[in-house]
Amino acid sequence: MTLMSRPASRSLGNIDVVTLRLGQDTLAIRAEMLREVLEPVSITRVPGAPEFCCGLVNVRGTVVPLSDLRVTFGMPRTPLGPDSRILVLDLPLSGRASVVGIVADAVHEVTRVESHMLQTVPAVGTRWPPQFIEAIARIGGNFVMLPDIPAIFAAFLGGQSATTVGPQGQGAAA
Repeated sequence: MTLMSRPASRSLGNIDVVTLRLGQDTLAIRAEMLREVLEPVSITRVPGAPEFCCGLVNVRGTVVPLSDLRVTFGMPRTPLGPDSRILVLDLPLSGRASVVGIVADAVHEVTRVESHMLQTVPAVGTRWPPQFIEAIARIGGNFVMLPDIPAIFAAFLGGQSATTVGPQGQGAAA
């Protein structure tokens, strides 16, 4: 059996990222995906929805599906705390621009990750599913995971249940 590391899904050049905490781990999301960061709002649970989908939130009159990346990475789910935030992201899902939300235990900062700080995912030695990791960076002496958000949503939602952005920027259920 040959073990190979997963190549990065996009260019590993210099990128701006938003760092956040999920459990005890630090993640970095490409800043180009971030629409806004919100304090926790009322979450409407959807009966029968997959565990990945926490529910729905109202973002300025648009219904946005909210997801918990803990499910993807095999972490225990925890209630929202005082530092929790919702990151509203613009993502391409099934070839359409979509708006989704993800939960974070805290949001830290926007920072630039230089290409020399980025590494492809090793074949062994990580506890995170490699198919959902774009790269790993070393920032301030710590390893920071860059999750492949479009791949995660494609796998867990199958391109469904997202709010698509219409021609006037208005949200519409997909």
